[in-house]
Amino acid sequence: MSAAALKSLLLEKSVRTGTFTLASGKESDLYIDCRVTALDPFGANLIGELGWAAVRERIAAEGLQIDAIGGMTLGADPISLAVGMTSAKQHPAEALQVFTVRKEPKGHGRGKQIEGNFKEGSTVIVVDDVITTGGSTIKAIDVIEREGGKVAFALVLVDRQEGGREAIEARGIPVLTLFTRKTLLDEA
Repeated sequence: MSAAALKSLLLEKSVRTGTFTLASGKESDLYIDCRVTALDPFGANLIGELGWAAVRERIAAEGLQIDAIGGMTLGADPISLAVGMTSAKQHPAEALQVFTVRKEPKGHGRGKQIEGNFKEGSTVIVVDDVITTGGSTIKAIDVIEREGGKVAFALVLVDRQEGGREAIEARGIPVLTLFTRKTLLDEA
């Protein structure tokens, strides 16, 4: 289990420099596409191991009972599944169920916006791959709360350190990050 190995893979596969327009509409000198790393089998294994270790430590420290893990599709999906699978493999009695939040309610059937292993009353961890403003994470939190879930904390693979963490924490949701822009890029 190596944070250095995951960092190296993120830098190789997911981090690009230049001029980019982000989902938030902001321009940036940095683009981070964590899906490329999270959908790589080695990256998924590293994310699962490091993510589960961080989450399990937080759960133990705060005496939490967590039912499931998930977030806004598509960025959160491979991260949530990797952490859930690792939890089941390493500590079956503490295994986290996995769910995904659709961007919009389904237009047919039961019109669900949350798919997978989520039910009203669940205490969950919300996941995001990268946070900038925190907008997509907050949207996922809104949907989870509207469907009767309680968010214990957020797990984020990379915090760009552009106000997203503060926006999520202003909602009363603590943020647990695996990397920040500073730690990923070794910035002073």
